Amino acid sequence: MKSEGFDRLHNSDLFTELDVQFARFISRLSGAESPQIFLAAALASRSRREGHICVDLSALAGKPVAECGANGLNCPEWPPWKKALESSPAVGRPGDYRPLILDGTHLYLYRYWNYERRLVEFLKTRAGSGGAAIDEPLLKDGLSRLFPGDTQKETDWQKVAAFASVVKNFCVISGGPGTGKTFVVAKILALLLEQSRNADLRIALAAPTGKAAARLKEAIQKAKEQFACPEEIKAAMPEEASTIHRLLRSISGSPYFQHNEKNPLPADVVVVDEASMVDLALLSKLAAAVPASSRLILLGDKDQLASVEAGAVLGDICDTGHIHSFSPRFRLDLKTVAGEEVEGSPDSGDEPAMQDCIIQLKKSYRFGEESGIGSASQAVNDGDSGRALGIMKSTGYKDIQWQELPRPEGLYRLLKERIITGFSSYLRTTAPEEAFDLFNRFRILCALREGPFGVYALNLLAEQVLRKEGLIQQEGRWYFGRPVMITRNDYNLKLFNGDVGIILPDSESRHEPRAYFPSEEGTIRKFPPLRLPEHETVYAVTVHKSQGSEFNRVLLLLPDADTPVLTRELIYTGITRAREKVEVWSKEEVFRAAVSRRIERTSGLRQALWTETKREKRRME
Repeated sequence: MKSEGFDRLHNSDLFTELDVQFARFISRLSGAESPQIFLAAALASRSRREGHICVDLSALAGKPVAECGANGLNCPEWPPWKKALESSPAVGRPGDYRPLILDGTHLYLYRYWNYERRLVEFLKTRAGSGGAAIDEPLLKDGLSRLFPGDTQKETDWQKVAAFASVVKNFCVISGGPGTGKTFVVAKILALLLEQSRNADLRIALAAPTGKAAARLKEAIQKAKEQFACPEEIKAAMPEEASTIHRLLRSISGSPYFQHNEKNPLPADVVVVDEASMVDLALLSKLAAAVPASSRLILLGDKDQLASVEAGAVLGDICDTGHIHSFSPRFRLDLKTVAGEEVEGSPDSGDEPAMQDCIIQLKKSYRFGEESGIGSASQAVNDGDSGRALGIMKSTGYKDIQWQELPRPEGLYRLLKERIITGFSSYLRTTAPEEAFDLFNRFRILCALREGPFGVYALNLLAEQVLRKEGLIQQEGRWYFGRPVMITRNDYNLKLFNGDVGIILPDSESRHEPRAYFPSEEGTIRKFPPLRLPEHETVYAVTVHKSQGSEFNRVLLLLPDADTPVLTRELIYTGITRAREKVEVWSKEEVFRAAVSRRIERTSGLRQALWTETKREKRRME
């Protein structure tokens, strides 16, 4: 790339002001203005902002940067670009402490290279070693009690997950809605408590959001009453769950936590639910704080949307899109101790140790074969838009329905009855607990924030409908019944991004408006509305923000034109937020394009765990 393109890079619409200023800073550190260095730094900054961990420069080499002027502008060819980067004092190799790290063809911001490196080291170490010494007869007895066999001769994947979680120090239990992830983890905790022989076993339950933490706590409390184990084991089960930030003890105004590798968590077992929502930085910091002798168990759905922040960490850890067999040793131990036999492949002994740490729950107890939600979500996961459309348009399923997207001017008329039906009941109560229960029965989910089919427009439309019906009685921002979602963390108030509250009259303060929020402990907290951090109205919410939530009924609204945001993971996540019924409003060509597209986030995590580990194994042999 010649120097005459330098000014065009500065003025390009491809980069934000932050990207440009960072690129200028790196150029100054390099000692001379270099278009190659400037472009690489700007791309590294932009890629992180777009959710990638790094940028693969070799994939961009020689290709157009964008249409910048009549002749356009191309990225440099890889050999000279690599040479320029390697000669820059601002760019280091793995292990160096420089602003940018070039690892092969991948360029990282140092912080994210370090997050990834530390997480890879943690996972490889844990995957390659077993847990503490296991009392096999006791485990065998516990598995047979907690997982009584059925007559169908099918693999009990929950039992497999329980076995893996006890014999390994790291385990991922992945599965769609209704596959029993939290139910099985309660049984896992019972097995671990039995193995500890009534010694104090310190168990920490966590999730990315307060809502998800509360749901995890509630699920384990319900589950432990339903299975066969001694009462003292049930009594020793954890009663509390917290957000990951609260577990690690956030340092206000800082990206760091009080618990870290130098001050580990006081926990023998750490369980994290909704792990698909956890980004690379947070999971790396959590892993660093887990003591070397402790277990980490991740629960999540690898097919859901990736985290809002950088990375698709759970998908990378699970090597989504590829099927791996268990090792011969694992299969033998599983059959001996758990009585479960699973098939293996001829080359399964050559797989990385991660192969025995990933368990996919395959049976849905919520969505059976007769379920349109279950069938359509599976078709979407498979990338089969034709089958998904056939299911949604069929009259044979009562829990899923397709609606051709109307023009923007037709939305008010067509949505009016659904909005009134969905929200009128909660707007007629002033009791906080009842209001939350009723409000969570219906939600409008959007793919985008802006545009006629985005969150902003739909929330305004919902308010217009409800005001005309007299269900919203007041003017102004703080009308009774207004649902709000926090969009910026406030550590002093302990209100965090994604927390949902409702404005209701406070009977203890002359019916003044207060913002009520459920807490992680299951209680309701209230705040004067003016004290709230940044927030927005949420009759409609993006699919991303809906993660970790479930509603009885969902209306999923896609835009009228294709956009890269639309992916099969977004469609799958939106559809599976519904317990009872979902309507999908879209244009057929937009839906097909979305289902054909997977989320692609560049990182080195998947390669380091699955490809490089296999090469290392072969070299050692």
